[in-house]
Amino acid sequence: MSDFEKIITFLREYDGPDVRLMEVCGTHTGAIARNGIPSMLSPHIHLISGPGCPVCVTVTAVIDRLVELAEKENTVVLTFGDLILVKGTAKSLADAKADGGHVEMVYSPLDTVRMAQQDPSKEYVFAAIGFETTTPVYAMVLQEAIEKNIHNLKLLTSLKTMPNVIRWVCENGGNIDGFIAPGHVSVITGSRAYEELSQEFQIPFVVAGFEGPQLLATIYALTGMRGHAGVRNLYREAVTPEGNPAAQEMVNRYFEPSDASWRGMGTIAGSGMTLRKEYAQYDAGSYGLDEDHMPAGCSCASVLTGKISPVQCPLFGKSCTPDNAHGACMVSTEGSCYNYFISGRKD
Repeated sequence: MSDFEKIITFLREYDGPDVRLMEVCGTHTGAIARNGIPSMLSPHIHLISGPGCPVCVTVTAVIDRLVELAEKENTVVLTFGDLILVKGTAKSLADAKADGGHVEMVYSPLDTVRMAQQDPSKEYVFAAIGFETTTPVYAMVLQEAIEKNIHNLKLLTSLKTMPNVIRWVCENGGNIDGFIAPGHVSVITGSRAYEELSQEFQIPFVVAGFEGPQLLATIYALTGMRGHAGVRNLYREAVTPEGNPAAQEMVNRYFEPSDASWRGMGTIAGSGMTLRKEYAQYDAGSYGLDEDHMPAGCSCASVLTGKISPVQCPLFGKSCTPDNAHGACMVSTEGSCYNYFISGRKD
């Protein structure tokens, strides 16, 4: 029997204490669904989707501000695809566009610089949403705009960082026995970013890649480490202990740590990044966007924190589907509700 076959057998036949493992990466959530991993596990091993989908954790006040900007004359909101369908208090960006607002999708953040440069008669606002993975790219956008003396491009930021939201989950009844540490984020932060949390809560962290065998090996490692602190890196081809110093330096040049509001979790101290004051002229009104109005009956807040699974939401698969999404977790292709729905997952 090969080592991989031994791992599969162990995970299928595990009969020890129940283990709750949380992935905090939307790409991991999608990979777990695509590979059918939950069906390979013992009923004593539970996979929980945490707050790792950037669109899912964006509060409605940010959407409302983007809608407001899109409806202004000579202002164009630029965004990635998933965000366009997330509803704010009353409208999504798709609704605003249908009502005559100015909304355009982009595929590369650097396209925003080209668009603003080509049409100086309009103000372009880029919805800069994401975690440590994308923040360096937004810093590059800002740097290029400054170097090219472009003043009609601004950022509306809703940038989050991982360590403090993981601490929040641990402190607020998540009952998590181990974390599948986010692969893309860890490329930037390094695996050492989780050592303090691991020791503080005596919970193991394993950095994972995105292939099925890598994720199964990670679940195997975390199950064996249950009840013990420790950080392991099973994504060594991309992640180092120290991360990417050049990207970290780029981020720190233009952004600074701040408090941040998370959907369903309120404001978490030190869990965000905002533009430094010397670059305030490039901000489109990101400060003070804290209000969050969950749609009636939506349980995204409880899903994001691991208190319930998506199928326990009373709207799941009934009035809330990918074609008629009520909450952001069903809108985004990285959302836990979306991935549960498309994979037919029942746990």
